[in-house]
Amino acid sequence: MPGKNQVRARFFLNRLKWVGLLWLLLLIFTPATFAQEPITIKILVPAFDTKEWAIFAQQFAAKNPDLRLEPVAGPMATNLVEDLYTSSFLLGDSPYDLVYMDIVWVPKFAAAGWLMDLSDKLPPQEQKAFLSGDLDGGRYKGKLYRVPFRSDAGLLYYREDLLKQAGLKPPETFTEMVQISQTLQKQGKVKWGYLWQGKQYEGLAAMFTEILEGYGGFWIDPKTNQVGLDRPEAIEAVTFLQNTIKQKISPPGVTTYQEEESRRLFQNGEAVFLRNWPYVWAEANKPDVPMRGKIGLKPMVHAVGQQSGASQGGLGIGISATTRHPQEAWRAVQFLTSVESQRQYVLHTGVIPSRRALFTDPQLVKRYPHFPSLLPVVDRAVLRPPIPQYAQASDILQRYLSAAITNQLSPKAAMEQAARETRSLLGKKSES
Repeated sequence: MPGKNQVRARFFLNRLKWVGLLWLLLLIFTPATFAQEPITIKILVPAFDTKEWAIFAQQFAAKNPDLRLEPVAGPMATNLVEDLYTSSFLLGDSPYDLVYMDIVWVPKFAAAGWLMDLSDKLPPQEQKAFLSGDLDGGRYKGKLYRVPFRSDAGLLYYREDLLKQAGLKPPETFTEMVQISQTLQKQGKVKWGYLWQGKQYEGLAAMFTEILEGYGGFWIDPKTNQVGLDRPEAIEAVTFLQNTIKQKISPPGVTTYQEEESRRLFQNGEAVFLRNWPYVWAEANKPDVPMRGKIGLKPMVHAVGQQSGASQGGLGIGISATTRHPQEAWRAVQFLTSVESQRQYVLHTGVIPSRRALFTDPQLVKRYPHFPSLLPVVDRAVLRPPIPQYAQASDILQRYLSAAITNQLSPKAAMEQAARETRSLLGKKSES
């Protein structure tokens, strides 16, 4: 029989084995179970987008077990989302790792130092995959701060059926659009000729950018800060808008319309032409809409000898300069702006992608046959002035445009005052 010392020794060795095994198990499982909690990447999104972003969050987690994407629902209006982002940055340490940005926010956010420079993260070959207007809208002073996620550009919709019946071609110039409108109005085919967004809000500035480009004018040259609002081309552009109301081509209420008011009138068959964004196509071709299959789209009209312009819109994703997880945030940007994510988002929403190849993607073209015809339009996109003071400049323009189209001021007086205030904002005394 073993002695007491031998029994004690065996007991001690057995205990050592169990302790060693326990430590081994802890070393193996503790990092995976406790130390490797997924890193959360937060982003604030408008409330209307939360359904799609919830799907993205699930898919991102499945492909990236070490990360979590947390979309935080913000207000419906994008300007209120901008205000929330701004407030969080001003507090000094934003809770958001990613920044879901409208194209016109980029200069302001970048100039304030709130965004990470992404220039070295997106290789030149990858940059070519995006629409140039979308990509340019994400730059400030030559550096890239925003990767495009979805695009937008103003279009001219028209009643294809009525033009064919009358033996008329879609217009190329402002004059032709007015003539066609008056012809069909006199024939009693429609009540109104041309619908647009005339309410005093950002949509008015976006719409006017296209009319201004069509007359060969400009708002602000970002390279020189030169202001063009009181030049003859700009006054002509405002006069055109004012005259559409005076001549009853556009309804008096157009000065209160945003996108949805104008869309509803058009798809109910009350007008020949509509200036609006690409989302209208899917809405106007729903099964229960009277205009289903009766509309066409084309680039915006322009003055004789000038060229068409489409106001560049869209949303993209940047990285907060205060994020504690820059590498992980970049992985999220790559996922969200990928071909697969954009295709999925476009299929579900009907908005247009920012990747050029997706305009001819078989799956998307099957759902949206008009996509290939959109490419020439978005290639003509015009940026609103990419300056840090854009919000203030837009407010000035909106106020004086509204004054002109509601006959409170003449186009000349309105644009002269708008130009004067804009120069004061930019610190320019006068221009010849």
